[in-house]
Amino acid sequence: MTKVMACIDGSRAATAVCDYAAWASRRLRARLTFIHVLDKSQYPVDGNLSGNIGLGSRESLLEELTALDEKRGKLAREQGRLMLAAAKERAVADGIESPSCVQRHGSLVDTLLELEEDIRLLVMGKQGESTNGANRHIGSHLETVIRTMHRPILVTPHQFREPERVMFAFDGSATTRKGIEMVANSPLFRGLSCHILMAGKDGAGLREHLDWARATLARAGLDVTAEIREGDVINVSERYRQEHGIDLLIMGAYGHSRIREFLVGSTTTSMLTNATLPVLVLR
Repeated sequence: MTKVMACIDGSRAATAVCDYAAWASRRLRARLTFIHVLDKSQYPVDGNLSGNIGLGSRESLLEELTALDEKRGKLAREQGRLMLAAAKERAVADGIESPSCVQRHGSLVDTLLELEEDIRLLVMGKQGESTNGANRHIGSHLETVIRTMHRPILVTPHQFREPERVMFAFDGSATTRKGIEMVANSPLFRGLSCHILMAGKDGAGLREHLDWARATLARAGLDVTAEIREGDVINVSERYRQEHGIDLLIMGAYGHSRIREFLVGSTTTSMLTNATLPVLVLR
């Protein structure tokens, strides 16, 4: 796991993705790679429609459609190359030495899975090119990537602000305990103010988990504030964020079974949907 990899497309979040990826690359001292994937469903490699030809009178029309598909594909590839070049130029201006660029054709999820072994941190926009701010929902590609990948994923808003205060939404589960240990061992958070927040009724059980998390981060030399607040995790987190000027949220991903998520919804998806700041999702 050696690279910070940033997914670049034509969405509004693209410049913020560049900036957050450069920020993470500097702090982790990891190589930065930008990747652009042309969706094979929108831009098929083979534009040959001859198998669909029925009556001979339709042949010329289908040939023309094939030529148009090929032209669309070439234009999309060129647009992708230009976006990657702009991302590289922006990263160099941000102090990154020799960022690399990759362009692939196929499924975004399949491509990232092929490259997963080399990824230390994946950076993606909250909404992709197809959604692009039309609503508050997260992009479908993002949700699939989070469910599929086993790497930390930094989900960015549309604008960059360098993080100074981070908040860990902690629930004492195995996933979030592992996340606390990852935060303690990562140079990404050195020198930042770290807040640990638990949502629920204060008691011996939650207090024991919270004390462990506080001690783990404190031993790593981090400046730690820890608190339990009663209420729903989404509302509690939002109020705490506003009160303390939190710049980045850290949380675990999809702790429940798929059946339970279908019945009651996913806290992960809800938190991402409502978030107006970057979210680091840990698996």
